[in-house]
Amino acid sequence: PGGSAVTLQPWVAEILACPCEVHAPLDYDPTAADGAGELACTACTRVFAISEGIPVLLLDQARHREEL
Repeated sequence: PGGSAVTLQPWVAEILACPCEVHAPLDYDPTAADGAGELACTACTRVFAISEGIPVLLLDQARHREEL
């Protein structure tokens, strides 16, 4: 019924790994990207979008998080 956003289930985030050569775990931030959420690699600087509840784990579509 209209307006409910599709989100990634937390248990899914727990079993995913970064597609980089290290295959490191991903940190899930459900509040990022205006509530759509995103997954950040714990080893490299890549951050992956979540589109309609589906993680987009493509290296060429990932963005790099800014170094602080």
